[in-house]
Amino acid sequence: MASQSQGVQQLLAAEKKAAERVAEARKRKARRLKQAKDEAQAEIEKFRQERERQFKEYEAKHLGSQDDIALKIKNDTHIKIDAMNKQVAYNKEAVIKRILQLVNDIRPEMHINAKKEE
Repeated sequence: MASQSQGVQQLLAAEKKAAERVAEARKRKARRLKQAKDEAQAEIEKFRQERERQFKEYEAKHLGSQDDIALKIKNDTHIKIDAMNKQVAYNKEAVIKRILQLVNDIRPEMHINAKKEE
């Protein structure tokens, strides 16, 4: 009976040891998964930063920086405004003269509908 009891004790001890090994293996697996996830995340971030850098280089090379674009738009706007101001200054006298002529040169005449009734 003592040998049976001792055999059961050995089985329980072996089962306990196996359960500990399984638990330890699960912990190692979880650690490896977490480490792999962290490494993958770091690699993704590195790749994203590299692509962002390449995009900024491409943008600067082909489009110029945003400051350059804003400055170009501002300069184009000033050029167009100056051209419009020159046109206004060039045509101002003629337009004023024409408006005054139309206002001062009034020729009263009967409306076309009033003329037919007679």
